[in-house]
Amino acid sequence: MAGLEASNLNLQPGQSICVRGGVAPDAKSFVLNLGQDSNNLCLHFNPRFNCHGDANTIVCNSKENSVWGKEHREQAFPFQPGSDVEVSITFDKAELTIKLPDGYTFKFPNRLNLEAINYLSANGEFKIKGVTFE
Repeated sequence: MAGLEASNLNLQPGQSICVRGGVAPDAKSFVLNLGQDSNNLCLHFNPRFNCHGDANTIVCNSKENSVWGKEHREQAFPFQPGSDVEVSITFDKAELTIKLPDGYTFKFPNRLNLEAINYLSANGEFKIKGVTFE
C-alpha cells in the first residue's frame, strides 16, 4: 500500500487537481482525500472494488473535526484492476466536480465551505504516477 501525503497546496476556487496512477491488479479499494488537513476533508473519494461490503461502487464523504459526514454513493464505476487511471477534481466554494476516466462527471458539495484546499492524501492499492494542478 503506497501512500502519498501533501500539504500547503493552496488550491484556489476554480483550480483543478489531476491525479494519475495505476490501480493494483488485486485492488480492493483506494482513497483520495482533499481538504484542510487529515481531520477536515471536503472530499474523501473512495472507489471500492470489493471492500466494506461494497462492490464496484464509489463512496464519497466529508470529515469535519474528525467526524465523518453522510456517505454518498455514485453508481458509475469506470475503474478496472490493473489499469492506469486519471481523476480530475475541480474545486470551488459550493462544490467539487469529479471527472472520472470514462468522461463521467459528478459533483459533491463543499460541506466544509473551505476557501482553499491545502491537503491531499492518497492510499490503498493505487500507485501515484503524477499529480498536476490546472
